[in-house]
Amino acid sequence: MQSNSSSRSRRGMPTPARFEHEAAFYREPTDHLQMCLAFVEEGLECGEPVMVALGPERNDALSTALGADAKAVEFVDMTELGGNPARIIPKWQEFLTESEGSGPVRGIGEPAWPGRSSIEYAEAALHEGLLNLAFDDGRPWRLMCPYDLNGLPPEVLDEARRTHPVVHNEQGGSEHFGGQENTRGVFSTLLPVPGHGQRVDFDRHELPLVRSIVARIAEVSGLPVAVRDDLALAVHEVATNTIVHGSGLGALWFWEEPDAVVVEVRDDGIIGDPLVGRRIPDPMQEDGRGVWLANQLCDLVQVRSGEAGTQIRIRMWTGSRRPPVP
Repeated sequence: MQSNSSSRSRRGMPTPARFEHEAAFYREPTDHLQMCLAFVEEGLECGEPVMVALGPERNDALSTALGADAKAVEFVDMTELGGNPARIIPKWQEFLTESEGSGPVRGIGEPAWPGRSSIEYAEAALHEGLLNLAFDDGRPWRLMCPYDLNGLPPEVLDEARRTHPVVHNEQGGSEHFGGQENTRGVFSTLLPVPGHGQRVDFDRHELPLVRSIVARIAEVSGLPVAVRDDLALAVHEVATNTIVHGSGLGALWFWEEPDAVVVEVRDDGIIGDPLVGRRIPDPMQEDGRGVWLANQLCDLVQVRSGEAGTQIRIRMWTGSRRPPVP
């Protein structure tokens, strides 16, 4: 378990000596507001930069409760940022970079809100585990992640206990922390392709065919033109990475679900970095941007890599889950 607070901020309040990633459980909206308010006010009292990433209604409630102090807090809509949880770490990375030199900082992030699908909860849990990999060796800061005891499935709450070194509002909860190896194990778990999935094998000469197939799938699924283009580009970039960095051969799988069109690229290579596509790319970096681009363009991206190879599964929402085109 990580250290609690061995240093002090310039105004005398306790601050962590390293990254402190904590889960805080609550039952009622009023409890949620009060614990977030106390956490933010403590940070402001310390003179720390603060970023809050909650749903719009909870951002508004916290802003109102803070009054004039809300101007000192950066509010982010988590339902937009965290729709694809792979986009969240880059935002925290950006926040830390912008506040560089200011000493400790703190944030609130709630990627697992009631009403998400099981797939989205799984990706939110992986994200929570990867936060420890991303920031454990960096500057000291605190990140509190609220979890709704009444609104979330039990398995989501169990995952929160495994992915957070510090757990509040429960006795002995932090003893369930699975460490970084638990997260690496989840990253290596290959998810099965459903029985109705269709497969097309490809090599470097067939990359244009891959893009054409995906564009056609997207059109048949009724996706808007701009979304079709985003999906085709994302899959093309991931497939190109497979050719360039793998054995030169890949497999394209595709299928439809009630609320999504799904395209997956598979190969026999192994990705050693579970944070692939979740760090802001170096401006001088020319290769390896395919997963990053897919995360920016697509609604949900799942990356799994282990001894059996690598799967990059990309979803675009359809039907009522597809936001209307402005």
